[in-house]
Amino acid sequence: MFELVTILIDIILPIFMVMAIGFLMQKKFNMNLKTLAKLNIYFVVPGFIFVTLYESQFSGQLFVNILFFFVLFVVALYVLSTAFAKLLKLTKGKKTTFTNSAIFFNSGNYGVPVNDLVFKSDPYAMSIQVIVLTLQNIFLFSYGVFSLRSVDQGKLSAALGYFKMPVLYAMMTGVILNVYGISIPTFIWEPATYIADAMIAIALLTLGAQVAQIKFISGMFSVYFSLFIRLIVGPIIALGMIVSFGIEGVTAQALLIASAMPTSVNSAVIAQEYDNHPQFAAQIVLYSTFVSAITVTLVIYLARHLF
Repeated sequence: MFELVTILIDIILPIFMVMAIGFLMQKKFNMNLKTLAKLNIYFVVPGFIFVTLYESQFSGQLFVNILFFFVLFVVALYVLSTAFAKLLKLTKGKKTTFTNSAIFFNSGNYGVPVNDLVFKSDPYAMSIQVIVLTLQNIFLFSYGVFSLRSVDQGKLSAALGYFKMPVLYAMMTGVILNVYGISIPTFIWEPATYIADAMIAIALLTLGAQVAQIKFISGMFSVYFSLFIRLIVGPIIALGMIVSFGIEGVTAQALLIASAMPTSVNSAVIAQEYDNHPQFAAQIVLYSTFVSAITVTLVIYLARHLF
């Protein structure tokens, strides 16, 4: 019990403290959330990914292994959430939003700070989280957008949207320069590290501001099913895969903890953008973020004792 309380205080509470600042600032100053989102997507997240992947010591095999793990994990969540959506008899549009809430999790402005605190800024552990973050972003802004647009429009061209995302190019550049040992001039590297260092604070501030815009609504039965899949079943599936594949040590811990993150805020953002049950999506994000304080604490505890 003492260790659980320590995890809650030393790892989860600092994250919610910065989120609370963003929450209060949004309530007082009514900040422009679109500007904050663009600041994250086009500035700090690409910078952070580039610097982390360039500095990390990992093999191409690790990237392939995580990619394989990620694809299987998402497919399993998709099949399960689709089955639950049919059980709940959700409409086509609501079914899509429900499924997205399970397969898109907050690897960036929640997962990165958790990883940083759990592993005490270990570059190897962070490289695993960054790979998961990058894959999530590519997946979200390709399939995520496509799935919502296809509800009414059926436009396959939406799947090409991820080519506009700087995260993809930041990842590719960081990996290539790392693999070939290419040095980066100081006048480029220094500002890149400044941007990377700002990522966690700005990401959590943004998350708090986004949560401040969501209103509480009670009695949403399907929301609770979404939380169950994302926060409980998700880590169980990941644990089963980790044991089955014989993954051990820091890699196993990082992947298990990454799988436990709450629903991505961006899943609500794209639901709002394409007017596909935005309030339903927002409620899932809100509740999963708060409930995750308990579930993520438990998963961190299990990860430390199992691997």
